[in-house]
Amino acid sequence: MPQLFSQKTATTIFTLAVLCLASVSHAHDAGATMDPEGNIASFTGYAQVTCFNDGNGPAHRLVASVQDTSQSQANLLVNLQIIKGANAISTTDPVSGDGAFSPEVSVAGGEGVYLLLVNKTGPGPRSFIVSYHCMTVDNAHTGTDIRVNQFQ
Repeated sequence: MPQLFSQKTATTIFTLAVLCLASVSHAHDAGATMDPEGNIASFTGYAQVTCFNDGNGPAHRLVASVQDTSQSQANLLVNLQIIKGANAISTTDPVSGDGAFSPEVSVAGGEGVYLLLVNKTGPGPRSFIVSYHCMTVDNAHTGTDIRVNQFQ
């Protein structure tokens, strides 16, 4: 029961952080801690990012990167994947706690819903920040909304 409460609490905090951060700036960054107890190797965060024309032009692609803000631990990294239709790409923050994001990746799927996944490579808690932006073909930031579906 305590684990279920902890997962629900983490999901709520992550969702609120994402919604608050997404609504106050053009830089969309959200963070949380995956698996605070450190015993779920398959812990996965799953969100839907919707890209749309907010007046800056039609969305061309979703761009994202991830930063593992935890202390370094051997063989424990944070991954991020973007999926839309038949296209998918992934990136990994290769050095935990160094203050740098993973290489930026993007999927050019136009307007609509993109799947954004964050996971880790083994057991242990991982704190992270995801940076995500919907961009036009001319590299202008455009409408970006997120809905967290799973964080467990």
